[in-house]
Amino acid sequence: MSEGAAVGETGPQASVIIVSRGRAAELRRNLPAFRFQTHRAFELILVADPAGLAVARELNLSQQMKLVEFDEANISAARNLGLAQAAAPLVAFIDDDATPEPPWLSRLLAPFSDPEVIASTGFVRGRNGISMQWQGVATDETGADIALDVNELETTLWPSARCVKTHGTNCAFRRSALAAIGGFDPAFRFFLDETDVTHRLAPSGGQTAIVPRAQVHHGFAANASRRANRAPTDLHQIGRSAALFLRRHCPAPRHAEALDALRQGQAERVARYRKQGRLSAAEEAPLMASLEAGITEGMAAALTDPAPLAAAEIPFKPFPQGRGPTSHELRSCGLIGFRRALARARAEAASGQKVITLLRLSRTPRKHASWFDPAGVWVQRGGLFGRSLRTDPPLRLWRRAARIARERARIATFRSPES
Repeated sequence: MSEGAAVGETGPQASVIIVSRGRAAELRRNLPAFRFQTHRAFELILVADPAGLAVARELNLSQQMKLVEFDEANISAARNLGLAQAAAPLVAFIDDDATPEPPWLSRLLAPFSDPEVIASTGFVRGRNGISMQWQGVATDETGADIALDVNELETTLWPSARCVKTHGTNCAFRRSALAAIGGFDPAFRFFLDETDVTHRLAPSGGQTAIVPRAQVHHGFAANASRRANRAPTDLHQIGRSAALFLRRHCPAPRHAEALDALRQGQAERVARYRKQGRLSAAEEAPLMASLEAGITEGMAAALTDPAPLAAAEIPFKPFPQGRGPTSHELRSCGLIGFRRALARARAEAASGQKVITLLRLSRTPRKHASWFDPAGVWVQRGGLFGRSLRTDPPLRLWRRAARIARERARIATFRSPES
């Protein structure tokens, strides 16, 4: 059943920057999603290791993108290389293990029509594609999160001095504002990198927008310091970046207290993963030792303000080809007939003109999960009586038509181009 159609606006030019290292599989799954962005005036910049750049070529996207080779474990340095290539006045960032919803970029950029807005950030869904991983938070001078009271359907503006957390996997900036402070500080190789940017932007004034309906799905894939089950393998960079952040943004008398809070938080995290079987008892002490080593290094490392970045000298290179999607259609099926329904949806999605969600319902209480199929289809599977939101009761007796209508309305708020 179709929900109608509406043509998206071209909107302002933007440069979307993706940093990737050791995640070729994630890029193979997520790069195709950019074909379905309703906003069409953007260029796509991939800063990646050789394997990541090979994926762009494999998908026949390399001629439509700007590719930058970089194979070091320093996300800030990689993002700055992307900024050097960014020819648009607005720059957006998304992780290689994150899938953007079709209206993501259009909604993330919309607040910049107000000249006072210098940054924006959206909501981030977790691995199951449904529950929220990050919503609206600010950070204090120690880098700790402070929950904000945010309307989940409306954009809200906050003074930049409030230091709203611009989630690195879902944020945008005026390039001029970011370039003026030197972009991301390479001293922050990982952790608190975007938080440091937020705090360095604060003195320049302006506003930061929280855009709840600008959403991405974040896979939280493994990296050099984290396993696929989210358990840490090394805490050195967390300790190092935390120490650097305190030295730059926090009064010295508060350092000891903040570092003790960091130690306690990480110890509780490690203990929790050990109890869950994600870490062994033998790994606990070395992890905490790596945190201390990082703190020691961070307290002694050189820390200088980054120099302003120059304007990009490379012309804007538009990524999308042709017109973007104009409508969203949710289709339902059971376990029987799913493959045939998926094949049909994939064939229709090839044009990039329609956003299709395939809802696979079984007559069970199974929890729901959602993901993007690289062929261009969003798939949600779960039980007719199962939970799709944490606030749902564990078991509810739904009529099939009512459950489909409920999921259609819920999904439309963040996926439908016309919503």
